[in-house]
Amino acid sequence: MSSGNNSHNDPTESSQTGEPTDLDLSSFPTENSNDMKTSNEENIDSNFMIEAVHHAKEGKIVVPEAKQQDQLRNKGFGEIFNKEYVLNSLESLYLLQNNKIKIYRSKIEYDFSTFLKTLIKKDKKILTKYLIFRDLRSKGYVIKDGFGFGTDFRIYERGEYNKKTSKYISIGLNEGTNIKASEFADAIEQVENMGKSVVIAVVERRGEVIYYKTSKMTFFDNKKSKKLVT
Repeated sequence: MSSGNNSHNDPTESSQTGEPTDLDLSSFPTENSNDMKTSNEENIDSNFMIEAVHHAKEGKIVVPEAKQQDQLRNKGFGEIFNKEYVLNSLESLYLLQNNKIKIYRSKIEYDFSTFLKTLIKKDKKILTKYLIFRDLRSKGYVIKDGFGFGTDFRIYERGEYNKKTSKYISIGLNEGTNIKASEFADAIEQVENMGKSVVIAVVERRGEVIYYKTSKMTFFDNKKSKKLVT
């Protein structure tokens, strides 16, 4: 955030997080909205089953079957990369936990726990990312990687992915995480400069995700006036 100098009445702008909100933002549907599904199973067809191959060395999960690629695309999962249809790690975990995908490596099928442990070896923050991803995805949003601010995601409302740009960027933190205020404010400012709103997703120790919206607050100097001593 931009800041002024320390002269009297020269405001200094800072960013703060407000009261926790369950995605309670204007035009951002709440968990109880009739337009939002809150069950993982409701978001995925009962006949939906994908087969994918994990290329561990390259760190990618590839879906070779064209029909299955179409099914994934219609639901906002995966994208084409170098002529292959690729799922990212979080999408794969989500589908695997919901029994909607079979992931193989050298003909050996992963279960959820084994696949998660494999991913943690390369990304220590994967569990935090996944808890946020799962919570938002189960509420009906399409979630894609962010812009490199750490644990951040682009959030698309239902029906908007591939049609409109994302309105929201979620920045994730674990409860109790220490972060420099200047770095935090810089990340928020960069997101807002893109014309997007910031949602702070805090993962509590029990795994529950609480959301905060950010806003600017202007502070004026709070200097005591000097008393004339006679």
